[in-house]
Amino acid sequence: MRRLLRILVKAVLWFVGITLLWVVVYRFVPPPVTATMLADGNSFSKDWMPVERIDPDMVRAAIAAEDGKFCSHNGFDQQAIANAMVRNASGGRIRGGSTISQQTAKNVFLWQGGGYFRKGLEAYFTALIETIWGKRRIMEVYLNVAETGIGTYGVNAGSQRYFRHDADRMTPIEAARIAAVLPLPKRRGAIAPTGYTRRYGNSIARRIAVVRRDGLDRCVRD
Repeated sequence: MRRLLRILVKAVLWFVGITLLWVVVYRFVPPPVTATMLADGNSFSKDWMPVERIDPDMVRAAIAAEDGKFCSHNGFDQQAIANAMVRNASGGRIRGGSTISQQTAKNVFLWQGGGYFRKGLEAYFTALIETIWGKRRIMEVYLNVAETGIGTYGVNAGSQRYFRHDADRMTPIEAARIAAVLPLPKRRGAIAPTGYTRRYGNSIARRIAVVRRDGLDRCVRD
């Protein structure tokens, strides 16, 4: 038992050390590839753009659509998680309460899919990036690795695909349409969207002004 305990302790220390180094490196270096990209059945395109060059309305659209408390929580939105649990317990389509920080941790360090083991790792990496990266870097990485279309990763590659220009000069409606695609990038398109995607995009476009007015993007701008 003592030998087994020593092995377990060493394994935990190695895991912590390797993951800490991994997170520290990505604090300064753009992630070259993710598990989601490698698992994509299509050839993928990406084009990294620093957050200071990305149009501010794209940042606001992401906050409006995905995580209105991004600048004020510690990586976890307890109220959103509780609401998701209540909705999921009532049946129907499963919905999550993940923050942008949690989605970034999953997209960069883990794989898609559920399960308690992966969710536990997601919580661990979320705490690390909140502590080591900070909000501005989290948003920068999120906007550069999130899937924005079939075989398309990052808002700059998405803007080039849909609107034929870089993400440094997006209109509010363009930013909102890319944000509307994020939950289901393989099934939704930002060009001439119809039905729910169009209504959702229009709603996000309206909320961009609220994010700007209330300073909900201040942690990315400062």
